Order: sequence, then C-alpha cells, then structure tokens
Amino acid sequence: MPRQIALPLSASNDSPPRIVVGEANAPAIDALTDPERWPFHTAILYGPPRSGKTLLGHWFADGGAGEVIDNAETVDEDVLFHAWNRAQETGRALLLITNRKRGKGKGKWQVRLPDLASRLGAALDLEIEEPDDEMLAELIDVHAQMRHLVLDPSASAYLAARAVRSHLGAERLVAAIDRLSLERKQPPNMAIWREALAEFGNGAQTPD
Repeated sequence: MPRQIALPLSASNDSPPRIVVGEANAPAIDALTDPERWPFHTAILYGPPRSGKTLLGHWFADGGAGEVIDNAETVDEDVLFHAWNRAQETGRALLLITNRKRGKGKGKWQVRLPDLASRLGAALDLEIEEPDDEMLAELIDVHAQMRHLVLDPSASAYLAARAVRSHLGAERLVAAIDRLSLERKQPPNMAIWREALAEFGNGAQTPD
C-alpha cells in the first residue's frame, strides 16, 4: 500500500495535498533521507513529467538537508560547477533536479563543461519511475481531492486498471473527468469515466 509524506511548507497552493510514496519513487525518497551517504555529497534526481520532483526538492530543502537546484539542465554550467565545489567544501548535500537524463543524443542533458561532466558522473543517480496500478489509484484520488471532485470509492481502482500508467496521465485523466462532469452537469459517473479514458487511450485494456 503506498504511503504518504507531508506537504512541504514551501510548496505552492496548487501542489498536491500530500506526496504519494510507492514503488515508483520510494528508492529515491529513501536516498533523500540519507544524504550523508551520497558520493561527493551530490545526487541527481530525474523523473517523468509531473512525477513530484520539484515537490520532493522542496521537502528536501525544507528539512535542511541541503541545497537544491531545480531544472538543472537549464542552469549555467559554471553555476552548477560552483555549487558542486561548495558541497565539497561545506559537506552540505547538493540535489540537482532535472527533466532530462544525462548523456548523448536527442533529448538528453548534455553537460558540455568537461570538469563538470566528470564530477556529475560520480554523483548518485536517482530516478522516479512511472506508477504501478496501486500508486496510480492513489494519484487519481489526490488529483480529485485537489479539484474538489467527489468520485465514487470504486473509481480510482477502476480507472487505474484501465488508464495509461503515468503521473501526467493521472492528472490529465482527472481533469477530463472534472471537465466532462461540468459540461454535462452530471456527477462523475461510470459513463464519464469511460469517456475520459477514451480521450487519453486505455492502458491495461482490462475488460469491464
């Protein structure tokens, strides 16, 4: 059963009311609780869109665990190099959050400064995976709560078994249910769930 951790104080008003912890992100979160074990006091957190990377960064920083640089792939490499040096000098952990994995090729985070590339190559790599059905059901509940959308207790399990397994997909699916419910001026019933699923394509294709 996925567990939860409290919302960071610095989170924005449109952030989820809690962080859902499941198999997809538990290894990364466990590592974030023990930065003293990070090689060279540095870790790089990567994950798919809307997977809670920034929220975890707030949680990490609010706990006083270290410095966080979000969207690291867009930050000047000299700034990142100085942050890495600062972590070595002070012993204070440095967490870099990125939307792209490091490497070569299209869509990769290509670090061009050789000294920085070699140093980041020794950092701890943390990755958030896409959710399994159990975590996806919890995410659907969270997004429904954010929208003040009252779903039948059976909705999250029904939807999770049929939806594409993705953090962003859960958010979009609930948004579609909310929109369709408002357009039809009806409670979010099974007919609306199915129409919302059809908009984004089914995942597991579980029979009704």
